[in-house]
Amino acid sequence: MKVPFHANTKEDVMRTYYNFNEKWAFTKQADRIPEVIPMDWNWVNLPHSWNALDGQDGGNDYYRGTGYYAKTLDKMDLPEADRYYLEVQGANSSADVYLNGKHLTHHDGGYSTFRVEITESLQRENLFAVTVNNEANDRVYPQAADFTFYGGLYRDVRIICVKDSHFGLDFYGASGLKVTPTVKGQNAEVTVETWISSFKENQILKYTISDQEGKEVVSSFSRETQVTLTIPEVHLWHGRKDPYLYTMKAELLQGEETVDAVSSRFGCRTFKIDAEKGFILNGEEYLLRGVSRHQDRWGIGNALLPEHHEEDMDLICEVGATTIRLAHYQHDQYFYDLCDERGMVVWAEIPYISQHMPKGRENTVSQMKELIAQCYNHPSIVVWGLSNEITMKGDSDPDLLENHHILNDLCHEMDKTRPTVIAAVSPCPMDSPYINIPDVVSYNHYFGWYGGDTSMNGPWFDKFHEMHPHIPIGCSEYGCEGLDWHTSDPVQGDYTEEYQALYHEELIKQFDERKYLWATHVWNMFDFGADARSEGGENGQNHKGLVTFDRKYKKDAFYAYKAWLSDEPFVHICGKRYVNRVEDVTKVTVYSNAPSVELFVNGVSLGSKEGKYFFYFEVPNVGETELVAIAGNLRDESFLRKVDTFDESYRLKEKNAILNWFDVTILEGYFSLNDKISDILKTPQGGALFMGLFSKLLPKEGDKVAGGFEMNESMMSMLGGFTVLRLSGMIGMMGVNLTKEDLLDLNAKLNTIKKPDHL
Repeated sequence: MKVPFHANTKEDVMRTYYNFNEKWAFTKQADRIPEVIPMDWNWVNLPHSWNALDGQDGGNDYYRGTGYYAKTLDKMDLPEADRYYLEVQGANSSADVYLNGKHLTHHDGGYSTFRVEITESLQRENLFAVTVNNEANDRVYPQAADFTFYGGLYRDVRIICVKDSHFGLDFYGASGLKVTPTVKGQNAEVTVETWISSFKENQILKYTISDQEGKEVVSSFSRETQVTLTIPEVHLWHGRKDPYLYTMKAELLQGEETVDAVSSRFGCRTFKIDAEKGFILNGEEYLLRGVSRHQDRWGIGNALLPEHHEEDMDLICEVGATTIRLAHYQHDQYFYDLCDERGMVVWAEIPYISQHMPKGRENTVSQMKELIAQCYNHPSIVVWGLSNEITMKGDSDPDLLENHHILNDLCHEMDKTRPTVIAAVSPCPMDSPYINIPDVVSYNHYFGWYGGDTSMNGPWFDKFHEMHPHIPIGCSEYGCEGLDWHTSDPVQGDYTEEYQALYHEELIKQFDERKYLWATHVWNMFDFGADARSEGGENGQNHKGLVTFDRKYKKDAFYAYKAWLSDEPFVHICGKRYVNRVEDVTKVTVYSNAPSVELFVNGVSLGSKEGKYFFYFEVPNVGETELVAIAGNLRDESFLRKVDTFDESYRLKEKNAILNWFDVTILEGYFSLNDKISDILKTPQGGALFMGLFSKLLPKEGDKVAGGFEMNESMMSMLGGFTVLRLSGMIGMMGVNLTKEDLLDLNAKLNTIKKPDHL
């Protein structure tokens, strides 16, 4: 297990990492860097984010500006060395570093490591100041996206102490060691490249490869900074089945003295992404079905500790995932290390997202260089992501397309071993020129949540596969929101745990039979902060996670995926939070990866069901009912209670909502606010009504909406899948204010329009 950077560690006696996390003075109120340590600022330890609370509570009003950090250092506390570098592993999103009043460096990009040499500026007593800025601008990504852009020094900061001759620390924040294994027959040829600062004539390099147990496999002495070593009878890295890792160590020697040393773990594997067979690992078809992950937590923001990363990985492994899309930016190296160790196949990407910025090209290039340089050695990573939903405003902008060609060429220049990929937004045309730029394509589809219905997902991919038989296609995002609301009649848009589970059951069935999909990634493994959101009854979050934001509760949909993907035997009764039910006979769903499940009601068997993953039972609902599900020697228990009236604590009540859906008058056979906009517009009367009060509900093309997005034709067409009331509950984020009287008047008019027979 990798040693966290929360304790001073040594890779070799001549290179020391000095932990620099403790006791920083912090404020958001300053307007300049301090000349002495400010005693009236707050004291914080790193990692730290100033949006840990206001970035998750809704209102789209979290602080976006400059945060000031200051810390003193007595040089006598540093280990003796010739040169010192300050390393910042994450500062969102732009940072400036000052030492004793002197500006040393500026960095744009909130998710990658950067360093600056501080040797010449060090005095006996030193004052470090770091300003971090996450305010809106038109040149540093991300700027428009459905997640909170937490500000802060939210990862570790340390000082690297080295000799004058040392492995390079100036190459895009990388380790100074690039390892490229190539499997050839039963062996592997491993090319290692290093960068040396002040390489002297009397110095030599020693390269050593050790196996997972620490035993030396092969070593070589050379003056060359690029050599190739051979591993005989190589042990392959084979995903979750066998994530075997070797270690490459490079030592800079001068006589018998080790001047500097660096090391990196790596894995030997071959892989191919095939348009018909999907992902092939070491010559075998290897199904990539998994999740996407954001890096934040409730009450913490993105200032995670190693134990948080470990808990996330444990949960992802439990659900049975074989792949993770690490969205939408570079994640902590500690988590990539965990992916290597646990055998996860990873999609790594930069935050080139949602809306192309003409002034942002340089930033996309620098962030991609840092991502590849810093993450190159991780065997878990198999694709570099160029962008996500970048065609929100259209797919034909020449500058956007040129930007992607530049990034695509850059990836292939820096890394000859990995393909490139995009995550295309659902309305992006299948024949778009954008689709033909990367090596691999995936789409973000929400049919069944943002318009359309769940049955549309599989056929859409079939059509793409037929149109582009030589382009590997996958699903990079799909999901729907589920909170602690409940119903026995789940419908799209109700935010219930039951509809979320039903949605994922349907998607699992469709993806299970389409093996050509190179990878599928649920959006999202965990609920995450999105301060602009105002829906579902709990503002400030995106609730599409299979697990809650605090990681305390696994939603029923989590167990649907565990049934599909995991080999760990289990059985799970759904609806444990839905105890009080009014119906005389209620549906109970059980998830299991066993071939059959038997359900007992107050000790009496309802019989066994056979099938795959999902088992459905009709249960008499009388008095109080103890449920026990049995699958082999496994069991799970639940409880039901018959009630006369619906338990209102289960019903969604939107915060700040003028009306909730149960307050709407519904007439049999006529429209209401609870009907979809697209259905209403199909009728002449509905179209006419749209031209009046109804038009107030829809933002106009070009309007700015939640998260900084700009409305366009594709986004407007997607809104047709919402109910009128659901859209009205979201438009507070769009600057449209409706009154209760507006909505009641609109509902009364809708109540006069008869529904077509087919609805």
